[in-house]
Amino acid sequence: TRSLGLFLFAVVLAIPAAGTAAEVGTSPFDPAPAGTRLSGIVECGRGYTTHELYNMGITLQEVMRGENAWKRLLKASSANKPADEGFEYVLARVTFEYTARNKPGLCIHKLTPNQFIACSSEGEEYPAVDLSLPEPELRGDLRSGDTLEGWIVFLIPESDKTPLLFYSADSGRAVMHGGN
Repeated sequence: TRSLGLFLFAVVLAIPAAGTAAEVGTSPFDPAPAGTRLSGIVECGRGYTTHELYNMGITLQEVMRGENAWKRLLKASSANKPADEGFEYVLARVTFEYTARNKPGLCIHKLTPNQFIACSSEGEEYPAVDLSLPEPELRGDLRSGDTLEGWIVFLIPESDKTPLLFYSADSGRAVMHGGN
């Protein structure tokens, strides 16, 4: 079966001591399967100001590949172009949760699709694609306590049966938080 694994880069990336296993979803060598809720921390603040910590949760809810993904993209917009020969689109429906750890919890987290990147299990990043997405698109400004669910799209070689999806708050310079 075709799948899309998910791993998460959080503010603090723990490197396990020799002989210990990494937590599922924190390494490309041990990705979490679809349906697994991954948690991490986002640090919000600039310079020498006090930084606030926010819990985040990411769950890959659903994956569509190939013809099914293309039909969904074509329905979203007839202007979308088909994938190049040897490639296929992968649509991923993701849930993102954002909650302040303490008061005041006023930082807004700008979530954009380009914070999610697809790559091979060997770490080769796949290029981002700019297509009209099915509704709802995974994009928005989250305040403490908010949850956002939506679609993101990737262009993957047909030969890659186990691509990975990773998230970084810093990707695309969408977020100006203190920690990555």
